[in-house]
Amino acid sequence: MATDPLSAKFAALADPTRRAILARLCEGEASVNELAEPFDMSLPAVSKHLKVLERAGLISRGREAQWRPARLEPMALKGVADWLEHYRRYWDASFDRLDSYLRNLQKGKDDGRGH
Repeated sequence: MATDPLSAKFAALADPTRRAILARLCEGEASVNELAEPFDMSLPAVSKHLKVLERAGLISRGREAQWRPARLEPMALKGVADWLEHYRRYWDASFDRLDSYLRNLQKGKDDGRGH
């Protein structure tokens, strides 16, 4: 069963280790050994995480002799950001309405009408 690209990205981002790997790759490309350093896991386990990220299109892997650096594919996150933008606008509007409601409540108390 094929998974749509956005679902694959969210599935890849669901794991905290993979999110930490992406955060590290924001600093520049890195080898599996470099990416494994902060984690208490084997190199094959880190490689599995990299494969998930690569299948989701979030990273790419180069090949320079024996070194296969991983690098972030920032444009791959654009689809995620675009999808989330709709909900950010929803929450902004909701918070604006709440702010207005609370200001009106406060004005009512300040006017001596008390609620």
